[in-house]
Amino acid sequence: MLNKNLFITSVILLAVLSRFLPHPPNVTPIAAIALLASKGFNNRWIAFLIPIVSLFVSDLFLGLHDTIPFVYVSFVLIALLGFSVRKIKFTTVLMSSTLFFVVSNFGVWLLHYPISWNGLVQCYTLALPFFFNTIMGDLVYGALLIYPFYALQKRKIWGV
Repeated sequence: MLNKNLFITSVILLAVLSRFLPHPPNVTPIAAIALLASKGFNNRWIAFLIPIVSLFVSDLFLGLHDTIPFVYVSFVLIALLGFSVRKIKFTTVLMSSTLFFVVSNFGVWLLHYPISWNGLVQCYTLALPFFFNTIMGDLVYGALLIYPFYALQKRKIWGV
């Protein structure tokens, strides 16, 4: 029998380490980590803290920036999304990508663009290529992290 918490923690640790490998912008495991934590841990505080701590620790090495509060809020919202659905599906992952895109780029607009309709449109338009990367990364990491969790859960392989 596998220990569920040990399995989830190990998968999350490996995913966090993958942030240090060369990758296209916005192709990261953090949304999948937030979704997995929301389904894997019974303690909701841990489920919220896991993606934030994972992101913060890697950001200490990769670099901090002024839009971090918006990025972190987006992952808290993604964990909330995970709690709100019965099962993480393809559409849930797409919704998490959209949440990240909307919230993080709202912060970019507020801090780096003119506060106007034209500034808002320009910000989101220029961010579209990154949105594609976010979707691809979330789908890949979602499949790598969440599918094994559900497959093992279905086989009732978790120990107490």
